[in-house]
Amino acid sequence: METINVHAAKTQLSRLLDAVAAGEEIIIAKAGKPVARLVPIADSKQPRQLGTLAGEFTVPEDFDDPLPDDVLAGFEGR
Repeated sequence: METINVHAAKTQLSRLLDAVAAGEEIIIAKAGKPVARLVPIADSKQPRQLGTLAGEFTVPEDFDDPLPDDVLAGFEGR
């Protein structure tokens, strides 16, 4: 795990991103104190499965009816 200061990180960002994409972790330090960690984004191995909550919720008949005046007033700041 490499530690690099903020100034160097700014000037070498492209190189750092390449290293992170290759699996490395980079610590960014400010005045010698670690403040951030660059890590690769984990790939999602499982595709999302659609329809897992089918039948768990029913859209009410009045879903798209106008809001009551008191609720609408709350949104409009009145």
